[in-house]
Amino acid sequence: MILGLNRHSLFLLAALYSVHGQSCENYGFSNGTTCECPTGFGGSTCSELACGGNLFQGSQRPLTSTSSGFANLTASGCSCQNGWTGTACNVCETANACQSASNALGSSQIPLTGVDDGQNQTLVCNTSPRVYASSQMSCGVNNPTLKAIYPLSSTLNIIRTLDPSLSPIPNTTSFGSVGSLFAQLFYDGEEQFYCKAGSCAQDTNNWSCQNLACTCRTNTTFCGGVPSTDLTATINNLTGILNIDCGDIDNSTQQATCNFKQATIATVFGPDGLLLNGCSFGECIRQSVLDSSGTNSTTTSTSSSAKSSLGGGVIAGLAVVGSLLLIAVLFLIFGWFAQRRARRSGYDKSATGNVAVQWTDVSYIVPASTNSLWRKRSSSGFNDDKVILDSVSGYVKPGQMMAILGPSGAGKTTLVEILAGKHKSGSVVGHVAFPSTSEPSPRIGFVPQQDVLPPTLTVYEALLFAARLRLPENIPDLEKRTRVDAITEKLGIDHIRDVRIGDNTNGRARGISGGEMRRVSIGLELIASPDVLILDEPTSGLDSVSAARVADVLRSIAHDPASPTAVIASIHQPSSQLYQVFDTILVLAQGHALYSGPGSFAPVDYLARTGVAKPYQQGYNVADYLLEVASDPHLLLLNKRKASPQSPSGAGDEKTSGLDGNETVGAGATDNEARVSSTSVPGLRSSKYSTTFLTQLQYLSGREWKILRRDKTLFFTHVGVACVLGVFCGGLYFNVNTTIAGFQSRVGCLFFLGALIAFSSLSALYNIVEIRPLFLRERSASYYSPTAWLLSRFLFDVVPLRIVPTILVSTITYWMAGLAPEAARFFKFLFILVLYTLALTLFNFFLGTLFRNGGIAILLSALSALYQMTFAGFFVHLNSIPPVLRWLQWLCPLKYCLEALSVNEVGSGLLIQDTLEGVPVNVSATLIMNLLFGFGENNYYRDVLVLFAFIAGFGLGVIGVVWVKVRERR
Repeated sequence: MILGLNRHSLFLLAALYSVHGQSCENYGFSNGTTCECPTGFGGSTCSELACGGNLFQGSQRPLTSTSSGFANLTASGCSCQNGWTGTACNVCETANACQSASNALGSSQIPLTGVDDGQNQTLVCNTSPRVYASSQMSCGVNNPTLKAIYPLSSTLNIIRTLDPSLSPIPNTTSFGSVGSLFAQLFYDGEEQFYCKAGSCAQDTNNWSCQNLACTCRTNTTFCGGVPSTDLTATINNLTGILNIDCGDIDNSTQQATCNFKQATIATVFGPDGLLLNGCSFGECIRQSVLDSSGTNSTTTSTSSSAKSSLGGGVIAGLAVVGSLLLIAVLFLIFGWFAQRRARRSGYDKSATGNVAVQWTDVSYIVPASTNSLWRKRSSSGFNDDKVILDSVSGYVKPGQMMAILGPSGAGKTTLVEILAGKHKSGSVVGHVAFPSTSEPSPRIGFVPQQDVLPPTLTVYEALLFAARLRLPENIPDLEKRTRVDAITEKLGIDHIRDVRIGDNTNGRARGISGGEMRRVSIGLELIASPDVLILDEPTSGLDSVSAARVADVLRSIAHDPASPTAVIASIHQPSSQLYQVFDTILVLAQGHALYSGPGSFAPVDYLARTGVAKPYQQGYNVADYLLEVASDPHLLLLNKRKASPQSPSGAGDEKTSGLDGNETVGAGATDNEARVSSTSVPGLRSSKYSTTFLTQLQYLSGREWKILRRDKTLFFTHVGVACVLGVFCGGLYFNVNTTIAGFQSRVGCLFFLGALIAFSSLSALYNIVEIRPLFLRERSASYYSPTAWLLSRFLFDVVPLRIVPTILVSTITYWMAGLAPEAARFFKFLFILVLYTLALTLFNFFLGTLFRNGGIAILLSALSALYQMTFAGFFVHLNSIPPVLRWLQWLCPLKYCLEALSVNEVGSGLLIQDTLEGVPVNVSATLIMNLLFGFGENNYYRDVLVLFAFIAGFGLGVIGVVWVKVRERR
C-alpha cells in the first residue's frame, strides 16, 4: 500500500510524523496534529516566541521566526502594542488594553462561561500579584553571583493559572489546568530553560506548587553553550516544591519584588532563592470576577496547601525522647509503689541471736603474676606465689573480744578481711562459719583501717544517712533517729554530733580528730546492729588516750548484756593497758598461727612451757614480748619443727594452740551450732539492700545537695570561668560579618565552644575519682545499689556543674558574636550543646570508673579531646581524610555537635556576601559550609539522634563498669 501512495500523501505522513514523533517544547502538548503551546509561544514544537501583538490573538500572533531576529529579542524589540509589556508581550498594563484586544476579536468570540449575564462583564487588567484566573508575570533576575558569571540581562516569565474557566478566552488568555504554573528564563533575549509545576496553592501574594520539573535548552548559554559554566545537570534536576513569594506593588514604580525558591536553588543562593525584581503582573479579567471575589485578599486554592511534614529524623528523635520520658515516668511510679509497699510491711523486732565466728584452715595465696604464661611451675606448685596465710584456724564466741597480733606482714589485715567476706584479689581457701542458735544469715560489720567518711557532713548526718539506708524500710524515721542518738552517746561522740567531719589529709579543712573519726566509723557499722563486728587496726594512728577510748567502746559492745557480740580486731602494737582489754589473743607470725587462746599472761605461760621462746621479763609489756617472739624467724622455724599437733579439748575447756596453728573450738560450740549455714571463703553471703531504689535515690540526692550547698567552691568556679570565657569568646568573635572569612569565624566560634566543653568536663572525671573510695566502702556495706549512686551523682554533677555553665558561656557568646537572632535557632543551639555536655560528662564518668588510677583516666580524657578536635571537621575537611582514617569521624561526638550547630546557623537563611578576585559572591552559607567543612545541610536531627546514642552508649557503659568492676577488692 505504501508503494501506491502519491508524493502528496507521503508529504502529509511526514508532516504528521514530525508532530507526533517530536516532543513539544516549553511543556506544550500535542492536540493531534500540532502542539498546543503556552501563551506567548508557537511554532510546530512551541520553540518560537511570540513577538508583538497581544495575548488575545493566540496562535495568530507573530513569532520570532517572522520577527527581526531571535538573538535581539527583547520586550522593546518586539514592539509590544500599547498597554502590553513583558518579554513575550503577555502582561497587560491597563484595562483599556484588555478591552481593546477583546473588541478587536468581537464579542461573539468571548465566551461567558462561569459568569452571570447580569453582572458587569467589562474587562479590566489586574496588575496585583494575586491571581484570579490566569496571570502573567515578567521579572528581572537579580543576583550578584549570577551577574558575575552571566553579566547580561536575565528575565523570567511565569504563567500562573488558578482557574482557567474565569479567563476571558480559556486556553488562549490562559494555559494549563487548575493550579498550574509554567515558567521560562531568558538570557540576553534567548530562552535558556523552562519549568512547570502543579497542585499550586495561593496564599495572598505567595504561591506554593508541587512536582517541579525543569528542562534545559541544549547549547544555550546556561546549558552547554559555555562549557565551563554548564548548568544542564543542575537545572534538569530541579524538583520538589516551588515557592514564589511576592511583596506588594510599589506605587512609585508599579512593580514588585519576588523570590523564586526551591531546595537546590536555596543551597546555592540562600533560603530566599533567586531574587526577582522589577516584576510586572498582568491579568485580563472581567470586573464581575473581581467583584465576586471581594476586595480582601483571601486564600484561593483548588488543592490543599503543601504542608511541611516532619522528616524521619524529627519523628525518630521525638520518639526517642518520648520513650525516655515515658520510661522515667513509669520508673518513678513503680518505685513509688515499691516504696509504699516496703514501708507498710511488718518489721520483726525480735532480738538477734548470739553469733560466733569459726574459721578452719584458712589460707591466702597471692600469685606472683596473673598471667599463667609467666608463672613458673614446680612439682609442689608455683614457686613464685606468695603465701600470706597458711592454714589458720580460730574461734570467737559471742561476748568475747579477740585481738589479732603480729608484726607487719604477718597477715593480720588479710585474715580480718577474709572473715568479713571481703573480695580478695588472690586465692583464698578454707572454711568460715558463723554458728548461731537463731540467725540463718548473720550481719557482719567491718571497720577498715582507713576512715573513709563524707567530709562535708556532720557526725549526726553521716550516722543518720547510714541508718536510713542500712536499716529496714519499714522502721519509722523517728526510731532511726533515736538509734543514732543512742549510738552517739554510747560511742562518746554526742558532744560533736553537729560538727562537720572534715578531711585532715592534704591540708584540707580540718574537722573532728582522728580518734573521733575512728569512733564515727565504728558507729556506721553499729547502726545496722551487726551480729559480728570485725575491725582492722582500730587504734592505729591514735594516741594512747584515744586508743583506750576506742578499746573501751569495743569492750562495751562485746560485753553488752542485752546483745553480746563477737568482736575481732587486728592490733598493730597495743599498749599494756590496751592489751589487757581483750579476752582472747591470736598471734600470727609469717602467716602461721603462733598462739590462739585466752589473753592476759596465758600466752607467756604457754611459751614458757614449750621452752623454745626466750624468757619473759616481769613488768615487760606482754604484747611487745609476743611481737618480739613472732618477729624472730629463727625461733619461729625452730618452734615449728618441735611443735606437734594437739588434740582438741572437751567441751567447756578453752584450749591454747601451739606453733602449728591447730586450735579447738571453745566453750559453746555445740552440735546444734553446726547446723547453721556456713560458706567457703571468699564471700560470706549475698547481701540484700535494706531499702528500695527510690529511697536510696532520695537520700543519696539529699546528701549530694547538702555537699553542693556546703562546698560551693567548685560550682562558683565553674560559673565564674564560664562567664569569663563567654565574654572572651564573644569578644573574640564579636559581631562576625557575612563574608567567607566571617563564616569561617562563625564555625570557629562554635568549635571553640565544643572544645571548651570537652576540656571543662575533665572535672567530672576528677570528682568520680575523688568520691570513689567512699562509694567502695558504702557499696561493700550494702548501703545502696550502684545504679542509684550513679543516678544521684549524675544529676548533681551535670545540672550545677555542666548544664548551668554551658548555658552561661553559650548564651553570652551567642549574642555577642551575633549568631542567628531567631529564638528557635538559639534554643536549638543550646539543645545541641547540652546534649554534647551530657555525652562528654558520661564519657568522663566511664573513664573515671574504668581506671583506678586517676592520672591514666585524665590522660586518656585529654587525648580523646584532642582526637575529637582533629576529626570534628574544622581543622580538616571530612571528605578529604584518607579512607583508612575517615571512619574515625563517626566515633567523634564533637563532629556531630559542630555539624548540628553549623547547620542550625546556616538554616536561618545566612547568606555569604563577599568578593573573590573582583567577582561579587552572594550565595547561601549552606554551600560554603559544605565546601569548607563537608557538613550536610539536612543533618541537624540526625546529629541529635547520634548524640542521644552516644549518651545512651556511655551511660550503659558506666553502669556496666560500675556494677562489674568498681567493687571492693583487697
